[in-house]
Amino acid sequence: MRTALLCAVLLALSLDSMAQAAPPAQVEVRFDHPEKFRDASLDSHGYARGADDHVMKTLGQYLQKLGQRYLPADERLVIVIRDIDLAGRFEPWHSQAYDVRFMREITWPTIELSYTLSQPGKPDQQAEERVSDKMYLSRPGRAASSSDRLFAEKAMLDDWFRQRFGAHAAS
Repeated sequence: MRTALLCAVLLALSLDSMAQAAPPAQVEVRFDHPEKFRDASLDSHGYARGADDHVMKTLGQYLQKLGQRYLPADERLVIVIRDIDLAGRFEPWHSQAYDVRFMREITWPTIELSYTLSQPGKPDQQAEERVSDKMYLSRPGRAASSSDRLFAEKAMLDDWFRQRFGAHAAS
């Protein structure tokens, strides 16, 4: 009985160490001329200098997490973000809320990007896309995650990533 238990524990430890040894999928996120982005750039109204770095860093890290979730470990994905237009707009005519983003049906998030997916033994896949979510205000659970300033962009990127690369993880 003890021998069987010891064998089971050793097997579980070895499987766990093998799972940890597998490198995660590689996702590299680049930002092409962020100073020209429609939103989240150094010149965006309502952003202090450096806030755009927070937006880009947060979205880049989120895309890397999505890669670990959806891509096999031997694949490499390079995403070049060419433009960001965050959900909502600043409405400076609101005197007490000049630094608040107002979410309206016509102010959906949009990210223009290109990507290259490298898979072993296959030619690289390349594409350019404009990712947007016109229904971002109707998403279930939106209120629960509304404390995250980038909830709409993250949900949009999650849908896009799952649709583009989720099939790779299943195959």
